[in-house]
Amino acid sequence: MLMAAPLIDPRIRLRHLTAFVETERQGGVAAAAAALGLTQPAISKSLAELEDIVGVALFDRSRRKLELSGFGVMFLRYANTVVAALRQGMNALADAQGAESVVRLGALPSVEVEIVPQAVARFASEALGRRVHVESGPSPHLLGLLRAGSLDFVVGRMPDPGVMAGLTFEHLYSETLVLAVRPDHPLGGQEKLDLSMVESYPGLVPPRGAIIRPTVEALLVAAGTGRLAREIETVSNSFGRAYTLLTDAVWFISRSVVAEDLARGELITLPVDMAASHGAIGITTRAGNDFDMATAALMAAVRDAAYGRVSP
Repeated sequence: MLMAAPLIDPRIRLRHLTAFVETERQGGVAAAAAALGLTQPAISKSLAELEDIVGVALFDRSRRKLELSGFGVMFLRYANTVVAALRQGMNALADAQGAESVVRLGALPSVEVEIVPQAVARFASEALGRRVHVESGPSPHLLGLLRAGSLDFVVGRMPDPGVMAGLTFEHLYSETLVLAVRPDHPLGGQEKLDLSMVESYPGLVPPRGAIIRPTVEALLVAAGTGRLAREIETVSNSFGRAYTLLTDAVWFISRSVVAEDLARGELITLPVDMAASHGAIGITTRAGNDFDMATAALMAAVRDAAYGRVSP
């Protein structure tokens, strides 16, 4: 005789899962409460109730910063799936009722200048074109939104394999980082430079947690430079461009971001071997996710824009 599968504990409510998912994504109770429009005691109560129901501690509270326990890491994947699936279900009902729907795309800095604008323009000209929301920011922020179902997919550099549980990556093309500077930079005009020679200049670098930060750090270590003397962390392309033109800063940035600036001669690249920074660019989605026709069309437009690009 087959035994019935155990039922989901009826005490678990959506508020428990959203409080748990958002607390992890925001890095704390206060930020989660602000994001959800609730009070901190309400979030803390939901987390305590959820831990009581599942019978294990989902967070390690022994450290200054709230972090997931081993059980929490395990449970997060499934909690994200539930919340994302429910959000997709609500969107599907809205579509069926004729409500205006939105395709939500996350764009990392490496693609928000070239690939994504071309893809959105192409998508908007098609019959399936509908309202598009483009969210930019560092990888942890966008992947958190993707896991929670607030984004349909993310375009940019491949995430670290350690954070890919429950996600899939489709490779589109590869590119390197460059060292961009203003044309009259003191190091400009050199035939060949060693990376260690930029140590005394301000460096515009991605923040800790950004996908390319480990690549930048590895390049500096390999050149015998542990870190730059003056680091300015940013994921803003507009700030990076303005600051590089204004100062002697050296900007560690994906080539495609500054391709137009290089073509116009407004920025130049330092002749440093950056082959080790080669990285995959593509589309990250939730594993097993089904896409409606509009989302699939925007993803196809991203692929077309990527395949049509001219490699440097």
